[in-house]
Amino acid sequence: MAILEWWNSLSLVAQIFYCIAVPSTLFLLVQTILMFIGMGNDGDADGADTDVDDAGDMDADADEDFGFDEDLDPNGLDGLRIFTVRGVIAFLVIFGWMGALLESMNVALWINIPISALCGFAMMLALAFIFKAIMQLRSDGTIDIRNAIGSAGKVHLTIPPSRMGEGKVHILIQGSYVERDAVTDEPDPIPTGSEVVVVRVSGETTLVVRKK
Repeated sequence: MAILEWWNSLSLVAQIFYCIAVPSTLFLLVQTILMFIGMGNDGDADGADTDVDDAGDMDADADEDFGFDEDLDPNGLDGLRIFTVRGVIAFLVIFGWMGALLESMNVALWINIPISALCGFAMMLALAFIFKAIMQLRSDGTIDIRNAIGSAGKVHLTIPPSRMGEGKVHILIQGSYVERDAVTDEPDPIPTGSEVVVVRVSGETTLVVRKK
């Protein structure tokens, strides 16, 4: 068979690269198809939890198909997620095909591997920035922060007392779990993991909370 003859004509290094490239390409293709029909999952969540008291653990969301969480701030670096399942698969796809290409050009292995790995990581980074940009487009102008008043959430970053500084909270706003800056008028700091209630909004985006 022509395919078998072609395979046997390859060097061991080329065969290894193809064994990485082909399965990962097929996996990425299937994952992308499932994503478009609503079945894809990026594998970064342990399960869905719809309880607002568990907002800090809210990772299972349809948006994880795109490599980001709805509860991460799209304007910050925490909204940039590189090491997702889709990102790793994309790395393997580029690493495998680039490695096979360079091997066919008789590039030395000690040069081949670093170049292939660098190209793979560049793909991971590009994918993360693309989906972070998508998240920003989706979040701009879609959430009215005033709708958070009265909502319960969980502290993600300790909130200093008496408005001496800002912390961060995970909160449910308009059906989406998001992370927002928060201050408190209470005399004691509100530590990470504490449950809070939004009492009002300060400025355009900062929430004023009290301990629940």
